Amino acid sequence: MVGEIFHFQQQHWHLLPERAIFWEEEKALILSDLHLGKAAHFRKAGIAVPAGIVQEDLFRLQQLITRYLPVRIIIVGDMFHSRENNEVQYFKIWRQQFAHIIIDLVKGNHDIMPDTVYEQLQIAVHDTLTLRNIHFIHEPCEDNNGYQYTFSGHLHPAFVMHGAGKQRLRLPCFYFGRHCGILPAFGHFTGSASLDPAETEPVFVIAGKSIIRAQ
Repeated sequence: MVGEIFHFQQQHWHLLPERAIFWEEEKALILSDLHLGKAAHFRKAGIAVPAGIVQEDLFRLQQLITRYLPVRIIIVGDMFHSRENNEVQYFKIWRQQFAHIIIDLVKGNHDIMPDTVYEQLQIAVHDTLTLRNIHFIHEPCEDNNGYQYTFSGHLHPAFVMHGAGKQRLRLPCFYFGRHCGILPAFGHFTGSASLDPAETEPVFVIAGKSIIRAQ
């Protein structure tokens, strides 16, 4: 898969088609909105959902860990979708092979499990997180609030690409506004919201196995 190194805010961000960022200076993987447990939550409600979604998402994360050897993983909210279920237990087993890696969770609106569960999973939970004056929150921000830059998730952003024959293709994307950036949803079992960025705001779309700068 082909990524893109984006030098921005005096940092090197490797934008990855797996819907994550490798932050070179911190040796950290950054991702958002896994929504682990969402499929099991839907199945419990009687809604037919394909099996194996959580396994596929965690295998993708495992491949990134093997490739980039991060010292920490920053999850910008909605790591889990709801209450504890069997998919959370699957993650607990998966976590054991990477016990040496710090996992920081910036709490999202769906992260509602008791603190004791996160402790058992060796996950440090934060309302917000700041490293090198780069700020992480779950809900999108409107200004920098004194930080060098802010990353968020929550929206599951997408960008509409227009073709020569009036084709329209809606793709997940990384968005970099003046003060705040928005990460794509890492989990595949999620919806998306189309963005309408200003022409001066960088947007990188995820097209299959490649990252393409859309503007």
